[in-house]
Amino acid sequence: MPLTLYAHPFSSYCQKALIAFYENDIPFELRMLSPEHEANQAAFAELWPIKRFPLLVEGDRPVPEATVIIEYLQVYYPGPVSLIPASPDVALEVRFLDRFFDNYVSAPQMRIVFDALRVPGDRDPHGVTLARQQLDIAYQWLEDNLGDGPWAMGDAFTLADCAAAPSLFYADWTHPMDGRFPRVAAYRQRLLARPAFTRAVEEARPYRPLFPLGAPDRD
Repeated sequence: MPLTLYAHPFSSYCQKALIAFYENDIPFELRMLSPEHEANQAAFAELWPIKRFPLLVEGDRPVPEATVIIEYLQVYYPGPVSLIPASPDVALEVRFLDRFFDNYVSAPQMRIVFDALRVPGDRDPHGVTLARQQLDIAYQWLEDNLGDGPWAMGDAFTLADCAAAPSLFYADWTHPMDGRFPRVAAYRQRLLARPAFTRAVEEARPYRPLFPLGAPDRD
């Protein structure tokens, strides 16, 4: 039974899942989620009423949430790149970093973006200020805690890097590091050069006009 992924290429969480597919060359069918694809959107809503993407479907089994999708692929479609380490202790560290990037980088970044999508009278300047402060704290924590290896956990590319890549990609668009966090910025550049993420970024390039803050002329 083929794997079906309901997603949009410009979504950070969809890119997170796509990296896992591309790292291990796992075939799948993309069901594009956009206003132009009404049938896909209707099927998606029926499968997952929460309507947060991505959603993986295999047979009659829906698998929501990017992290869980990556765990599912690791279990049922293992490949040469093991995104969840075999060591339980190391796997815990990887899962912690996955949550760190989702909750403390991606979440405040999206809060700023969603605020920009509101009509001016409904905007929340205080909430945006708090989100920018949280991003600075997250950047500093990473600056202080990233190791010397090329990836979040050293030499092995893992689930943590799948989360980090789109999180830092969009966070630096939304709240630029501006040379304040060189270790984090260098890590972001290594992620951009990773072929699986390069592919995801290029597939999303046509949709950059959708970015409400104005996509910078870089990356």
